[in-house]
Amino acid sequence: MRVLIFGATGMVGQGVLRECLQAADVEQVVAIGRTPTGQRHPKLRDVVHADLFNYATLSAQLDDIDACFFCVGVTSSRMSEADYTRLTCDLTLAAANALVAKNPRMVFVYVSGAGADSSETSATMWERVRGKTENALLALPFRGVYIFRPGMIEPLDGIKSKTTAYRIFYALMKPVLPLLRAAMPRHVLTTRQVGQAMLAVVRGGARKRVLGSADIGPLGRNATPP
Repeated sequence: MRVLIFGATGMVGQGVLRECLQAADVEQVVAIGRTPTGQRHPKLRDVVHADLFNYATLSAQLDDIDACFFCVGVTSSRMSEADYTRLTCDLTLAAANALVAKNPRMVFVYVSGAGADSSETSATMWERVRGKTENALLALPFRGVYIFRPGMIEPLDGIKSKTTAYRIFYALMKPVLPLLRAAMPRHVLTTRQVGQAMLAVVRGGARKRVLGSADIGPLGRNATPP
């Protein structure tokens, strides 16, 4: 299959990129982002695209896609609801609408977050906006749409977050995370598990369309812990 990854330089995006490049049934990975992934692989095609709201010039890149893993995310800290909505909901739907027009038979996997509010009524701004984004995606006529809501994720294989605060957090938590994962396997995932689970829903679907950590873990059971 031919897959498309948005946000392949982020922590989750790096994880699914790694799993896709290692998967025998993935023939090509097209990574679209404002910056290159910095990786080299025969399967990988890096597409640097500055305007993630407009895909008119990338029409050929969007043909014959079997799956899209949308891993773009920004922190809502110090951001207005209007700005966060634009960079979360509007940006995601710009890509999804461009893709569904050309590839309605594809599967779209969106990485949201634990706590996203499907009712769109939460007192917490980011939860409302994420829920609004999820609902809009679920209404699109793709063959399949799956929403991933992971909580804590342990980065493996040298993967690091682009966000400074998260890098500091994971550096401090590095000795503890394996212990937490062993104690709470339903709540603490690894980047390998998330990547494997994303591929699993494309290959065989899932019983739910909105998947929390407890659902993602079993789907990514093929990942081997360190």
